[in-house]
Amino acid sequence: MHDDQLLRYSRQIMLPQIDVAGQERLLAATALLIGLGGLGSPAAMYLAAAGVGHLILVDDDTVDLSNLQRQILHGTPDIGRPKTASAADSLRRLNPDVKLTLIDRRLEGEALREEVRRADVVLDGSDNFATRFAVNDACVAEGVPLVSGAAIRMEGQVSVFRNDGTGPCYRCLYADEGELDTACSTNGVLAPVVGIIGSIQATEAIKLLTGIGDTLHGRLLLLDALHMDWRTLKLKPDPACVCHQ
Repeated sequence: MHDDQLLRYSRQIMLPQIDVAGQERLLAATALLIGLGGLGSPAAMYLAAAGVGHLILVDDDTVDLSNLQRQILHGTPDIGRPKTASAADSLRRLNPDVKLTLIDRRLEGEALREEVRRADVVLDGSDNFATRFAVNDACVAEGVPLVSGAAIRMEGQVSVFRNDGTGPCYRCLYADEGELDTACSTNGVLAPVVGIIGSIQATEAIKLLTGIGDTLHGRLLLLDALHMDWRTLKLKPDPACVCHQ
């Protein structure tokens, strides 16, 4: 690391669990972020600020006025722009040293697996089950850790799936794509809730990349923001899960 990096990340390097070695691991790491909305915004910002060296940003949507209540990567002048371009501008202002790869199309099949293969960790901030299952399946196939988050109304959840054969995958948690209506457009969402969950996703990703602490692998963390109540559920592999056949 050069002198500017040592100063930029000094408060993080001071942590004995991180130190110089951990910071260097972050600088050498690649994180794939699926979705640059309410969850992806804080996650991307904290990963960039923390010095994760390469962020692959995936979103096929454009910025809408209704996004701005919670999607803090984007601003009013960005309305109508691709979210990837808007996000890149914000992240470069935050940390110009971070390498950004922008993908403004929906990833499917082999294209999705190829990007997952390039990553050391994947953060899923999408808002629909079809994407979440596709991302999960690609992560399972490639053996790449997945940090999954979701938020709706005043509730949120986050978990880590290592995809190393030692625990459950996302399909073990939700086996049926039609199980829940998770669209904020029809249910609403409190702005800070996505910020909280997205920040936890970034924290778990940093822990995975540096090898520190205990992650949410095998656990589901649930937030009820209305009553500010946290619960943790243990997750086990589902023998009937198609990913474990």
